[in-house]
Amino acid sequence: MQLPAAPGALTPSLLAIPVAFGINAATVLADSPLVLMLTGVLVLASLISIIFFVSGGSHFQDPLFCVFVVFSFTSVVDLIISLEEDGYISGFVEVYVREGEPYLRTAHGIMICYWDGIIHYGLYLAMIAAIGQRKSYRNLGLFWLGSLMMSIVVFLLGNLIGKYSSDLSPAFLLNLPYVLIPIWAGVRLFQQPKALPCLSPEKVAEEQCKRLYQRPQDMGLVLILLLTAAFTFFRGMVVLDCPADSCFEYIYQHEPYLRDPVAYPKVQMLIYMFYVLPFFCLCIYGLVLPGCSWLPDWSLVFAGAIAQAQFSHLGSSLHARTPFPYQTPEDVWWSFLLTNVLYALGPQLLAYRCLRCPAFFLPATPASLHVGKKHQ
Repeated sequence: MQLPAAPGALTPSLLAIPVAFGINAATVLADSPLVLMLTGVLVLASLISIIFFVSGGSHFQDPLFCVFVVFSFTSVVDLIISLEEDGYISGFVEVYVREGEPYLRTAHGIMICYWDGIIHYGLYLAMIAAIGQRKSYRNLGLFWLGSLMMSIVVFLLGNLIGKYSSDLSPAFLLNLPYVLIPIWAGVRLFQQPKALPCLSPEKVAEEQCKRLYQRPQDMGLVLILLLTAAFTFFRGMVVLDCPADSCFEYIYQHEPYLRDPVAYPKVQMLIYMFYVLPFFCLCIYGLVLPGCSWLPDWSLVFAGAIAQAQFSHLGSSLHARTPFPYQTPEDVWWSFLLTNVLYALGPQLLAYRCLRCPAFFLPATPASLHVGKKHQ
């Protein structure tokens, strides 16, 4: 039996619904975290066998096909978790969450499950379809890579240093593949050939000889990135307990969620400060000087990372599971939403600009160097 790529991929992912219900019923008697972990390993091993059966092995020439199908299964599980924790359904994952990963009941845990169950699931199906049709999925894969890595790094570090650090169980180890596999997948994605635009050397040279003031869209992006970088540094200082009055006022009156002892928001802001902030500075450099061929790829990675991070941060700040003292006050909702949505929008605009008009970022050609000397 061999199914086309997309329908064949849907079969294992939709099995998550009866599997979750069955495990929840079967483990009511055991209530053991170790049993839950072993059951999860057994389910994943069985799932890989099912994938090989329904695909007939035809799509295993690209090993990422198996990765995307397995992760699509876990995405449906995550969607079930978020829906059950918000009270829309019941009886599917109560035992697993209670005994295995109680931190998924936090507002942050629920929001990352929503993101994984909706956005990541859609990306998996799109990439699986692309593999089946022998089309490139490199750009989708890079966006997914950034999104998943940001999600899992913040989640794991928050669990290790936050209030739930004493509640970790063997089921916590089921998250390790989400660290190791995306690293391997990222290497393969970067090794895939880029889709080169049909541009003449003269066109590339003409674009790369333009100064920043001759590119108003890039000037706007530079301004956005400067403001975003400043806001990133400010929030990093806030979570580092800067004694300035502006920091004290901000953390108590605008984003009290940054004080939540679950530690996810603090970890998020520190990652922004020490990793995303330097990238913003590199982006400004890449928008000023031509030939930064690394920028289109990495702008996609960071666009995915920041989109996921801002969705989780916004949702958690407003979610009812966040204790009331740490929820965003109603009188600053609109300013809070506006600043955080704009923060997420900047990297998306940068990635769109790099994909839409990539000539400025292509490696310098002899023609561009010749024209550049003439302009000098």
